[in-house]
Parts: sequence; C-alpha cells; structure tokens
Amino acid sequence: MSIPGATSSPEPADAAPSELPEYVEPHHEVGVGPWEGELPQGDHWDPELLAEGDRRNVLDQYRYWSMDAIIAELDTRRHDFHIAIENWQHDMNIGTVVRTANAFLAKEVHIIGRRRWNRRGAMVTDRYQHVRHHPTVDDFVAWAQGEGLAIIGIDIFPDSEKLETYDLPRNCVLVFGQEGPGLSEEVHAAAQTTLSIEQFGSTRSINAASAAGIAMHAWVRRHVFNQKVN
Repeated sequence: MSIPGATSSPEPADAAPSELPEYVEPHHEVGVGPWEGELPQGDHWDPELLAEGDRRNVLDQYRYWSMDAIIAELDTRRHDFHIAIENWQHDMNIGTVVRTANAFLAKEVHIIGRRRWNRRGAMVTDRYQHVRHHPTVDDFVAWAQGEGLAIIGIDIFPDSEKLETYDLPRNCVLVFGQEGPGLSEEVHAAAQTTLSIEQFGSTRSINAASAAGIAMHAWVRRHVFNQKVN
C-alpha cells in the first residue's frame, strides 16, 4: 500500500534534507457520517448525531445514541467496585485513571482533595463515568463506610499484601495515591489493607495510572470471570 508523498525507491543515504520526500501522515477518520435511509425510532437516538454523524470515542453499538441514553444503559451494568485517587497536586494521571475506570465499568470514580483535575487523559470518557468529589480523606472514608465498601489501598508499604494472591472483595473501593508521594498515610491507616503489585525490574514503582489498570483488571478477573486466587 502506498503512502501519499512516499517514493517507490529509497533515497540515497547522502541525500540532502531538501531532496527527501515530505511525509504525509495517513488520515484515519473515527466514527460514522450522517444516517442514511429511513430514520430509526426510539428515545435513545440523538437527532443531531443522526443528521450530522457521530465521531465520538464510543463503541459502535452506541453510535447515534444520546449521551444520556448511553449513561443510562451503562448504569444497568456497572460493576460493584469503585475507584478513588488522591488529588493534592493536580496529578496528571487522573484522566487516564478515569478512562480506564470507564473501560472496566467501575461504579464510580472518587477524587479526594482538590476538585479540579486534568481531564486531558480521560479522552472525554468522564462524560459517561460517574465522578464524585471528596474534599478530605475523612469525608471519603465516612462515605465509603456508610456504603459498606471495603477500602483497599494500592501502594508499596512494609505491610502491603500481594495483589496477585489477595482475594479482592466484590464491594470495595480501590484507592490510589499521587504519582511520587503515593498513598497518603491517612488513607493507609483507614484502609482494610494495602496491596502491592509484584515487580521484577530495577524501578521501585510503576506509574499510578498503570497500577490502577492492573488492579481493576484483577477485580474483573476475580468477579466477572470467577478466577480464584492462590
């Protein structure tokens, strides 16, 4: 397959920069254009999207659906785990955590600390994911206890247990600290337990967003696919 701007034969190694062909990045269009044919019937369809097309970052099954209709459908299937992340220094990982929570269909995402967070990494998935704010750790802990949720911290502490062999409870909230300082001592003290992710290289820790994805998938393996732990 040819790429626009590319030549059929390689350039000589000593070619001057001005003689090299200009690279044109291939264009990939996401989504679908305007609806063709007779318009479908149903309250979940969005008239504007049907008329103009749907270029959103959603599964094909939700093409042309209104945002409210998508959220309502997701609400019928959300899992029993929650995600919380501390936000004292505007952590850049929060958006990616929200995006991953949407992918694994977490019940809610909880932001502990500052209300404002960087949404760039969320890729607009925060529109479809319930996000709750808690100004303090005490406020978050009181809420979790009131909901009957086990608070499970994810970080490396001397008393941390192994995520790989821990039987995660179905109704829980997985809590992550900020990149750098990690989980606060207040959350560590309030947690039922703190779990660490086994590592084999030279680095002491992995990115907070990566850790969140691993922990969420561990819950999915246990409670969606019924995989027992040793």
